[in-house]
Amino acid sequence: MRTRKRHSELLQGARVYLSGPMDFVASRAAEKHSGWRNRVGQFLQEFGVTVFDPWFKPDVRGLHEYGREDIKSGDRIKQRWTYASGTKAAKERTWCSKQFWETLHIDLRMVDTSDFMISYCPTNIYSVGTPHEIIMATQQHKPVLFVSPPIVFPTLHKMRDHLAADPKGAELLKQLESEIPIKENPRAIPSLWYIPLVGGENFFDGFGFARYRKKFGWKHEIPIDRHERRFPPKRPLLPFIEKLNRQLPKKWDSKLSKFVPDDDWLLWDFEMKKIRGKHVVTVRR
Repeated sequence: MRTRKRHSELLQGARVYLSGPMDFVASRAAEKHSGWRNRVGQFLQEFGVTVFDPWFKPDVRGLHEYGREDIKSGDRIKQRWTYASGTKAAKERTWCSKQFWETLHIDLRMVDTSDFMISYCPTNIYSVGTPHEIIMATQQHKPVLFVSPPIVFPTLHKMRDHLAADPKGAELLKQLESEIPIKENPRAIPSLWYIPLVGGENFFDGFGFARYRKKFGWKHEIPIDRHERRFPPKRPLLPFIEKLNRQLPKKWDSKLSKFVPDDDWLLWDFEMKKIRGKHVVTVRR
């Protein structure tokens, strides 16, 4: 009797780190409890992937609470930061540095431990840690799957219309746009520095959550859902990952003028039994 040929499951046992802004987002609480990482992590676990999420750092043996980060940990550091001179101020800055070093250290170790990385980088959100993580991953020749969504400000356009007959108000709004600054990016073009860093085939203009909401029970609507209804992704991430589980991606070779194997995709084959993936979290409560 012929047996059915099993499809290869390339992501089984792989490890991925979820990178993206955490500090200057609209709400750290919402980002932690219902942000994109929750859904992407759940999606990846279906393929047997171990997910490293910086909101839920793993415990470190022998170092209790090392690098633990919550929605208010950054505020505690900012409250003690100072530009003053003298011994007391130097001690405060040293304390701030030491406090966040643990977070930086453990996040970069998760990048080290991962096989590839997923980064969500809207061009309107300031971030420092995310570029650091992306650069580190690319230096280690690890693939970075980079999501850069369209950026528009509908309320801004409504405000312009509202102030059309108010020259003073319109001028103040224009000045505010310059001071912030407010820059739209409707074509979802990533910051140009990232393009050669990440590689042309690893960019996406959205997640494509809509196709999977029923399957995964994502009943609660998040802002990304509304955004992707208005701007349906042309190259969504989740279908790419689904295909990645069966076939490794290729990269474009400009010299040969064709797609060739991408040897950054080194996924270890330990002949593991098929298991459900994990979202790495602390074991302590």
